[in-house]
Amino acid sequence: MKRNQKNLLGVIILIIFVSIYNYQTKYDTYDNKEFIKNVSLSLEENQEIIIFESKNPFNFYDILNNLNNVSSQTVYGIITYPEIKKNKYPIIIGVAGSAGWGEHHYKYLDIYNEIGIATLALHSFESRGVTSTVGEQVSATIPMVVHDAFSALNALSNNKKIDIDQVGITGWSFGGGVSLFAGWKPIMDKLSPNLKFAAHLPLYPPCVAKPDVPEFTDSPIHILIGELDNWVPAEPCDQLVTELKNMNYENIDITIYDNAHHSFDRTMDLKIADSAYRLEDCRLSLNDQGVVSTDTFIKIPMKNSIMQKLGLMFCAERGPTWGGNDIARSQSFEFAKSFFSSNLLND
Repeated sequence: MKRNQKNLLGVIILIIFVSIYNYQTKYDTYDNKEFIKNVSLSLEENQEIIIFESKNPFNFYDILNNLNNVSSQTVYGIITYPEIKKNKYPIIIGVAGSAGWGEHHYKYLDIYNEIGIATLALHSFESRGVTSTVGEQVSATIPMVVHDAFSALNALSNNKKIDIDQVGITGWSFGGGVSLFAGWKPIMDKLSPNLKFAAHLPLYPPCVAKPDVPEFTDSPIHILIGELDNWVPAEPCDQLVTELKNMNYENIDITIYDNAHHSFDRTMDLKIADSAYRLEDCRLSLNDQGVVSTDTFIKIPMKNSIMQKLGLMFCAERGPTWGGNDIARSQSFEFAKSFFSSNLLND
C-alpha cells in the first residue's frame, strides 16, 4: 500500500474512532401513562402506587456531568405496608435483576413485611417498556436505576407513613449493582446530598468496575454472593470490601456462600444463561468522572453503548451458570431478615 493510501486509511480509522468515542447514548422518554393507570387499578388493600419523575442516564458520567441533557422519565413503584400497625414505617426499596421481578425477590419483600417493614418494589424496567436487559445491559442501565432509587427516596420523604431516616435498599444482580452504587459518595453527593439510605444489602452485585475514588456511605453495606458465581464473580467484591476495610470503613462486609452460583436464592436447578455475559475475566475501572474503562492492555472508555459492547468483547464471554443452592438460599433469607431488622428496626 502506498504511503498516501496508508495515511488516508489512518485518518479514516481515526475519524471513525473519534466519532464512536464522542457518540452519546440517549433515550427517548417512554410514554407509560396508560400502563401505570392499569397498574394502579390492580393494587391490594395494603398497597399503594408511588409515581415520581426520574431521568434516563446511560452511565455515571451522565449523572455527574450531563444530567441536564438527559431525558426525563416517569417511574413507578408499589409500596406494600405490613399488617403491623405503626405511625411511621421503615421501608426497603427492592430492585430486581436483569430478567425482571421473580418469585424469590418477592419472598424477601414478604419477609420484610412480616417483621414490620414496608417495602417498595421499584419497577424501573416496566416504566420504560423494558422486560429484560440480559445479554445487553443497554435498554436500561444501573446508573439509570440508581437515579430512580434516589428519586424514589426523595418522593418517600413526602409520605407521612414513612420514616425517611430508616430507608433501606436491596437488589439482586443488576439490582445488586444499584443497591451497591447507591452508596458511592460521588453519586450520593450529586443526586441526594440531604437524604441517604440507612442500609444497603446487595445480592450478587457486579463489582467488576473498581472506583478510582473508593469513597462510600457510612451506612451499613453487606454483600451476599456465591463462591462459584461466574456471571458476576465474588473475587472483585471481596477485594472491594477488603480495600474499604483497610481504609477504616467498618460498615461494609461480605458473605460468600460455598458452592453457590449466581441466583443461589432461586428454587431452580443449575443451567446456562446462553445470552448473558460471563464477567469472571473482566476487570474494569470507574474514574472520578463516572467513566468505566477496560483494565486491559488497551484502555477502552465505555462512554456509550457502542464502546461498552466493544470493551466487553475484550474480556467477557457468554454463558454463565445460574441456579439455586438450598443451603445458601435458606441462609440468605435469614441473613436478610436479621440485617434489616437490626439496621432499620433496631432489634
